[in-house]
Amino acid sequence: MRIVIEKAARELSLWDGEQLLHRCRAALGREPVGAKGQEGDGRTPEGVYTICLVKEQGKYGRSLGLSYPGVQDATRGLAQGRIDQATHDVIVDRLAQGMRPPWGTALGGEIYLHEGGSETDWTQGCIALNQEDMDAVFPLWQQITEVEIRA
Repeated sequence: MRIVIEKAARELSLWDGEQLLHRCRAALGREPVGAKGQEGDGRTPEGVYTICLVKEQGKYGRSLGLSYPGVQDATRGLAQGRIDQATHDVIVDRLAQGMRPPWGTALGGEIYLHEGGSETDWTQGCIALNQEDMDAVFPLWQQITEVEIRA
């Protein structure tokens, strides 16, 4: 299974192969245009991530942590001078081991798919759903192999 988030459409789709299981509205970061580049920019990342942390009861309800920053995010951050080589290497190594990347870098982190409402873009970079939509997604988290966030 996989999740596809279309930022421009504010839409999340849950797929099992070619079969659409669920589609719903999704809220984004308060600055929804463009890929996340650094801590505090209010942008939702763009790329392919995995679920690396599960919270039955997070700050906004049920939450699925995403593996941001990914390798491409780290490589871009290194080229832009936002992180150093050592930080880049730690991110890449942790991801290669199937671990959560460090969330305390200048690139930001703690990007979740969580509850809290999807009426407006209000998060710090997360993807927010209505409770009834998380009812469809959350029970399947172990089967979801990737979360793709598209512009």
